Amino acid sequence: MSTTETIEDFYQKKFNFLPENLQNGVGHFNVFRLEDCLRDDNKQMSYNRRDFYKIALNRGHNIYHYADKSIEINGTALIFFNPLVPYTWELASGTKADVTGFFCIFTEAFFTEKIRGNISDLPMFAPGGKPAYVLDEKQDAHVASIFLKMLEEINTDYIYKYDLLRNYVTEITHFALKTQPSEALFKHPDANSRITSVFTELLERQFPIETTSQRFTMRSAKDYAGQLAIHVNHLNRAIKETTGKTTTHYITERLLSEAKALLKHTDWNISEIGYCLGFEEPTHFNNFFKKLTNHTPTSYRIV
Repeated sequence: MSTTETIEDFYQKKFNFLPENLQNGVGHFNVFRLEDCLRDDNKQMSYNRRDFYKIALNRGHNIYHYADKSIEINGTALIFFNPLVPYTWELASGTKADVTGFFCIFTEAFFTEKIRGNISDLPMFAPGGKPAYVLDEKQDAHVASIFLKMLEEINTDYIYKYDLLRNYVTEITHFALKTQPSEALFKHPDANSRITSVFTELLERQFPIETTSQRFTMRSAKDYAGQLAIHVNHLNRAIKETTGKTTTHYITERLLSEAKALLKHTDWNISEIGYCLGFEEPTHFNNFFKKLTNHTPTSYRIV
């Protein structure tokens, strides 16, 4: 399984060098024209998590694979990527020469070292939030103008340029939110919805499993209820009323998804995978997997 791509990996893959200021302080920011970063080869961008945030203005006919969803957009899209969710994109038609736009990358510390609050609280960066916004011609021009300001500012010697760049990023996020009707801005309509959202975030924080020493430990509804300081029956009712699914179903579904990924994309043995997923005995993992898929872990791996 691919591990999380670091910001150092990004620079080495795209440009074969590391910028001198990468380690100057904790936060980092940079901005690029998309066409300057697309190579002529046909190698597809890897599908994995990055340890940095990314905002992209992409033009063309593309398919974006984000978490467990795929979004096809023919035109201009403003897309927000966060470190919690794996993603990639591919051409749906045309060539790389048809793809234009801009993107910026930044670490969480780029914001938190100057601004109170958490950028992941914004709807486009929150787990389960809306990452893609389709823009019309006028909106495209407006967002492009902000990216052009970033490109101009990043090369200046202005002592407060990163404060200004931070404001440009904030302006883009709020522009995206304003394109949606107020009722569509992922507000939580009630307490049950809020509980479900936090439960989902707690669940996703435990993935991906990237080493054999990592372990999935919060495996029951009671574990999550304890973290949320509510009774387990309250948690179960909230999730059921909000989604129609049980808490156990959600946990099991996510656990099975990770098990399949580990079986297909790692060379770890079955015992190691079972242990990482919280099963004390290999037989328990085998029984769990076969019950849900009608395959043993070994047979699924070789299919």
